[in-house]
Amino acid sequence: MSATPRRGKTRHAPSPMGQARYRVMLGLVLIGLALLAGRIVDLHVFDRTFLQGQGDARTLRVDPIPAHRGMITDRHGEPLAISTPVVTLWANPQDLPDDRIQRLRLAQALGQEPEALNARIERYADREFMYLRRRMTPVDAQEVLDLRIPGVHKRAEYKRYYPAGEVIAQLIGVTNIDDQGQEGLELAYQSYLSGEPGRRRVLKDRRGRLVRDLEVLQEAEPGGDLTLAIDQRLQYMAYRELKSAVDENDADGGVLVMLDADTGEVLAMANQPSYNPNNRAGLDPGGLRNRAIVDVFEPGSVMKPLAMSALLETGRFPPDTVVDTSPGWMVIDGYTIKDVANYGELTLSGILEKSSNIGMSKLTLQLDDPVVPERYRALGFDQVPGTGFPGEAGGSVPAPQVWSSSQWAALSYGYGLSVSALQLAGAYTAIANHGERLPPSLLRLNRPPAGEPVIEPDVADRVLGMMDRVVEPGTGARRALVPGYSVAGKTGTVRKSGGGGYEENAYRSLFVGIAPVSDPRLITVVMIDHPRGDAFYGGAVAAPVFSRVAGSALRLLDVPPDLLDEDS
Repeated sequence: MSATPRRGKTRHAPSPMGQARYRVMLGLVLIGLALLAGRIVDLHVFDRTFLQGQGDARTLRVDPIPAHRGMITDRHGEPLAISTPVVTLWANPQDLPDDRIQRLRLAQALGQEPEALNARIERYADREFMYLRRRMTPVDAQEVLDLRIPGVHKRAEYKRYYPAGEVIAQLIGVTNIDDQGQEGLELAYQSYLSGEPGRRRVLKDRRGRLVRDLEVLQEAEPGGDLTLAIDQRLQYMAYRELKSAVDENDADGGVLVMLDADTGEVLAMANQPSYNPNNRAGLDPGGLRNRAIVDVFEPGSVMKPLAMSALLETGRFPPDTVVDTSPGWMVIDGYTIKDVANYGELTLSGILEKSSNIGMSKLTLQLDDPVVPERYRALGFDQVPGTGFPGEAGGSVPAPQVWSSSQWAALSYGYGLSVSALQLAGAYTAIANHGERLPPSLLRLNRPPAGEPVIEPDVADRVLGMMDRVVEPGTGARRALVPGYSVAGKTGTVRKSGGGGYEENAYRSLFVGIAPVSDPRLITVVMIDHPRGDAFYGGAVAAPVFSRVAGSALRLLDVPPDLLDEDS
């Protein structure tokens, strides 16, 4: 039998072209591996700083260290503004879980509505940062962090707290949510109070979570402490009495400024209306304004003693001068000037006691020189007080070239110019200090400042004596009397001006007082804006506030009484 050949696969020798292609591919792979190995050796041996830098860029961070904001205190060290540590929670929206239960737990811990939180997360979905809740107490923040929800982080911050609340709100001012001064002294001394933030290098994971503190690059420098001239005890009394008077008289508002007569320091400065700086929800912006410093008004009759000092210095009016004010009115340039009644013949002291516009006008119109407005400027009117408070007003005294006879006369009884309550109090330091004016200071002074001589000493003392006789039993200013202490003062009742001139039945009630007369210690200005009660005269509305505040302050400061009981 013949054998049948076996079938199988036929093997062919590799073609020369295939071998070449193989060798080329193998060579390329080997070259690539060699280059890769060389690069690895280069990075790890010769250029390892590159890899280290790239790694550090993804893990090392420089975080700020918040600086502690300086404290604001009263003259005795009692805190008026302090910063407390708080925690701000933030998140990387891209790392927050989509799980509905975790989102619900997070919203509940934050005290927020789940729908509102989810909407915010969606709005920030393409970003890596969003605030969850700012300035939480450390305890509340820790409850949120204990949930261990991915993407939630914390940041240490400070929150400003004002222990006195509304009592001194307009003077201290407020900070914003970033602890930056926005109003009042917080704004004026922002750079001094804020300090300098520090920096620290930290190690974080790819989700931004802190792994380890590495080093402090720069220590935070805390802000400086600010000591005010304010006496918090007097401030509380001033605010209480002012608020009570505004409420009782259904007034639009009011201010009270109390100065130390020896130094010019502001011991109390109260404003109405006010606000609570610790809870600004529903805040009326009008309450932010420190009316005692930034608002100006026509002062009226409280300027008469200051004008009288200028008239006396001319030498034209000896002590026995008598002015006939009959019939209680006069017409100048077509304008009628009136007194409350026909006082007839008045001495110079009588003109101040009766607050006679006619008497002041007749004296002033006998002069050719503008001594009254010049005296006003020398006393600090028509210029800012220089306290550094934001927006402090300078008021205005009209220039000589625009005066008519009626304007000349009006200036002598306090119309036709504008002043602030702080300017008014500062001007009266010259009467209390034998003619030397002291600049008002909101900060506590280490030593009394040098006074500026603006009134002849004997004239200043004489005017002080006239003001002493203004505040006596039976006078219009009798409600300013303080048991046990002599008081020099002057009332003022000013018609308010509007767009069409002076308003009907709209007044400002004022009183300026110095006590005790024998050795002046306190100068106090009270202004009640538009009282709507039965009374509106300064002697009925503002003078009682002075009596209560000055009386309490003198006793609290241990100022010895200078009157016998039977004379008080």
